[in-house]
Parts: sequence; structure tokens; C-alpha cells
Amino acid sequence: MALPAVFRYIWTMTGPQIMLATIVVLTLVLFAWGRWRYDLVALVALLACVLTGLVAPESAFNGFGHPATITVAFVLILSRGLMASGAVDGIARGLGPLADRPTAYTGALSGIAAGLSAFMNNVGALALLMPIASETAAKAKRSPRAVLMPLAFASLLGGLVTMIGTPPNIVIAVYRGEVMDAPFGMFDFTPVGLAVAAVGIVFIAFVGWRMIPRPHDAANAVQDLFEIEPYLAEARVPKDSKAEGKTLIEIDETTKHLDAVVVGLIRNGRRSPSLPRYEPLRAKDLLVIEADAEELDKFVTALGLEIVGAESEKKDGTKNAAVTGDAAIVELLVAPGSQLDGRTVEQMRFGTRFGAALLGVSRQGRSRRGRLRDFRFRIGDVLLLQGPAEQLPDVTQRLGCLPLAERGVAFGKRKTAWFSLAVFGAAIAAAATGLISIPIALGIAAVVMVLANIVPLRDVYDEIEWPVIVLLGALIPIGDAMRTTGTTDLISNGFVTLSGGASAAVLLALLITVTALLTNVLNNAATAVVMAPVGIGIAERAGMSADPFLMAVAIGASIAFLTPIGHQNNALVMGPGGYAFADYWPMGLPLTVISIAVAVPTILWFWPP
Repeated sequence: MALPAVFRYIWTMTGPQIMLATIVVLTLVLFAWGRWRYDLVALVALLACVLTGLVAPESAFNGFGHPATITVAFVLILSRGLMASGAVDGIARGLGPLADRPTAYTGALSGIAAGLSAFMNNVGALALLMPIASETAAKAKRSPRAVLMPLAFASLLGGLVTMIGTPPNIVIAVYRGEVMDAPFGMFDFTPVGLAVAAVGIVFIAFVGWRMIPRPHDAANAVQDLFEIEPYLAEARVPKDSKAEGKTLIEIDETTKHLDAVVVGLIRNGRRSPSLPRYEPLRAKDLLVIEADAEELDKFVTALGLEIVGAESEKKDGTKNAAVTGDAAIVELLVAPGSQLDGRTVEQMRFGTRFGAALLGVSRQGRSRRGRLRDFRFRIGDVLLLQGPAEQLPDVTQRLGCLPLAERGVAFGKRKTAWFSLAVFGAAIAAAATGLISIPIALGIAAVVMVLANIVPLRDVYDEIEWPVIVLLGALIPIGDAMRTTGTTDLISNGFVTLSGGASAAVLLALLITVTALLTNVLNNAATAVVMAPVGIGIAERAGMSADPFLMAVAIGASIAFLTPIGHQNNALVMGPGGYAFADYWPMGLPLTVISIAVAVPTILWFWPP
């Protein structure tokens, strides 16, 4: 009987509701498809709403000045300040003695990740701990595969604990202030979030990490610190080299003791459609090679080849700055917000812009075809970069990448650690006691860190994750339109009707489940913007308080444990951990169920309907 009632609701939709619902559904589909970046999709959706009259032109860009948007930007700047000052480095370095005890080590690492994520950006917390986690695991002869996914999931759990822990909490807190008497406070999320995080970390430490599927080649999992697939590199055949005049069959025989494979030949700027193994190589031919860093070096040296981009001299006869002086080679991971994301090798011009040479690229689990210069970077890709040793830390920071090794050089001034903690703590205390609003408190703290040069002024705008800012700025007016047109009421009515007058516990469980499923294919902030009005609509339709339903949306939007695309941290560990897409749900599914099972009664206890 419930389904015909839902159809009656749909039949009564007004013209504006139909247009808005169509735009929102298409937006969600494009988010899930991933063909275009989510900030562009959100901006197009906003403009579509303006053109159709659903959003007034004068209020179209109010979302960019919205307190939630500003707060997210300030949190990102403060996270960089805490990282640059070394304020949290010492906390993680005590993990070494526990490395031989997997359960204790995973539990301690997860607890630290959750604690950091409660007060700083989730990606920042992961960036701090990932090199340390992998190094300690390697010393204990264990694969980092067993710790990187738990580390990513724990950082998501920690974000549940405070208002600034994750963008969905900020969105929910501010949204409550707009539609009710006051926004949620800094620690209003703590009772529920802390309970979910604590139980989740216990599960990860004792059971979860054991459920991660093992790699196909377990013997090599420990030997290769990050389990990176072979790099794809291009090497030129110089005149009079050992490779000139030889066929690929002969080269295979000469280098049979090396784990390197020639997968392509480029001649006169064109790649051969099939590999001509019996045709002699010519000078200036380019060989496309798959090998790890060490084997690539041996292969190139044995044949006298030149890695493209690492030549000792440029065409004008001047020395290449990337390989002169005290050159070093580093492995870097493309992180969320990196300027590499979405750009090709050719567009980046590593040598001229950064004084570094790109030796190879790697993308876990995907075969690569075509020219290396056409390779388009994505989050989680790994690149092998060569350059002056003293400049590589700065290059790493400018690129927005993470080093796949313990940091040897601090990017900031370590002596400012205590000052950074004091500034951040003062801002949190001022906001928690109601002395000043949260956006103002965090803004003042961010300015102080800039004035103290903890976060250099030139880096401020680089630290803000602009795609998320654009996403929030574009979706907030759409969320308002959903409310003013009555679209959220329509969705909420259908939700309650389908549930058949269920209890508050059932409604909360369903709301968290739907939100969690959405957040595993959408951006978590986008999920919160879309589902927050629905949560309030369900509460009004059921005659209950809105607070527990807003808390349910906050929890659901942050428990993205099922896919690598559910959250940036999941994507970030995919390559270094050697995970396949299907490796996430064996631990992620029970962790999602546990999170919902803990969240529902805890919400009902602390936020009765």
C-alpha cells in the first residue's frame, strides 16, 4: 500500500519541483560517473538552477560566503600550520616499539589517526602518518598493505568526533543554525562520534585488518615497501649505444637477468601499433619500459640508454638543472589538491618549471598505453622524480605530493610547534565556550599562523582545497532551493511513507544507510548538503525532533568505507597499498554495519527524538 502513496506524491509535483529534481538527479549521476570533476558539475548545476529561475541571480553565489564554506577553508589552512610546525610529529614516532605486535600497532596507529582527524583535515592527518606507518611496518618485515587501509578508515572515524573534524559536520552544524534556533557547537558531535569511532577502531585493531585481501604475490609484498606497480618510463636510444642496431629479441636475451620489459616502441614521434621484435633499433628511437625503480636503472645502464627528461644537457647545450649537482631520486604520491591531478606529463613541464626530471610514472592496477607525455595524473598515482637533493622537498610541496618515505627535511619551522598548538587550542577553546563564533575563531588562528610565517603567505591559497570550496559554494544555494520549492518535503514524505510509520530507530537507521550509500559514490560534503534538508523533512513529517536526524546525516556522510572513491583518503592509499577496487568492502562493509549499529542507539540516547 505504501508504493501507490509514493506515486501519488510524485504525481502532485509542481513544475519547479520537477525541474529541480531533474537537475539534482542528473548532478548526482554525473558525480557518480566521475567523467568531469565534481566542482565543475556542481557549478553547472547551480547555473542551470539560475537559468530556470529556481535560484535567484542575486543569491546565486551566496554559498561562497557561507559560514560552512569559510570554515572549511580555515580548517585546511590550520591543518597545514600544524603539519608544517611539526606539532604532531612526536605523537606518532612512539609507534616503533609496537611494530612487532600487529594488533597493538594497528590499534595505536588508528587511535592516533582518529585523534588527529578530530581536529584537523582528514587528508592532512593521513599525510602525516602514512610515511611513518609504512616505514615502521617495513622495519618489522610486514607489508604496509595491512596498515594503510586501516589508517585511512580510522582518519574518517576520527572526523566524526568534532564539528571541524570533517566538512559534513561543518555543513550540518551551520545548516542547523539556518533552519533552527542555533548551530551545533564544537563538541555537540562528540558523544555520538566518539562512540562510533571508539568501537570502529577496536574492530579495526582486532579484526578489521585481518580481513583485507592478501596480494597475489605475498612474497614480494614485504620486499616492495609500497607494492607499487612497475613504473612506465621512456628511454631514448643514443647513437652508438649498445641498443642501436639490435632487435628487441636480442635485447631481451641480453637483459634476461633484469626484471624490465619493453612494452612499446616510438619512432619519429609515432608509437608502433605492435611491438616489432625483429626490427633493428635506430638512434633516437624511444623505448617504453615497465620496471621498478632499481631494475629500470640497471636496464638503462646496461644498454646505455637515456631516460627521457633526465638528459645531462639540454638542446641548447646548457646543463639540465634536474640532474646536476647533488641529484637525488624520490617517489612521490599524487595527493588530493595536487596541481598534478587532471594534468598531463607534457603540461607540467617538470624540467623548466620545477628543475626536476620525471623518470617514470605508476598507476596501480591499470595498464598504460600511449606516450608517457600524454599520461594524465590522478590521485594515488606515483611518480619517480629526479632533481637536486636540497630542492626536492620544496618541489614536493609545490606539486602538492606526498613523499613515499619518511620525511628527511621539515617543510616548516619545527621550533614553532608549541606556538602552533597554543594558537589552535586557543581558537578551539574560544569557539567551544561561545566567546566568539567558530568561523571567526578559526579565521583569527589562521591569520596568526600566517603572520608568524608558520604558513607562508605565498602558500595560503595553495593549502585551500578549492574544488571542495567551489562544490560547497555551488551546492548550498541548490540545497536552499530544494527547501523553498518543497522538494525536500516531497522526498521526506516518500521516505516516511515507504517506512510504513516505523519507529525513530528504524528511520534513523534507514537515513544513515541511504546517506552512507550515497557518500561512497559522491563527495561527502555534497552528500551532507543534499541529505541535511531531507533529514529535517523526515523529522517534521514524523513529528520528531530534527537533531537526531541531522546527526544521522553527519554520521552517514562520513562512513565511506566501501569504495576507493568514497573519500580522498581511500583513493590516496590505493596505489601505495596495492589495493584493488574490490579490496575495500571486505573490511569496509562490516565496519559500516558496526558504525550504524552503534550510531543509532547512541543518537537516541543523547539526542532523543
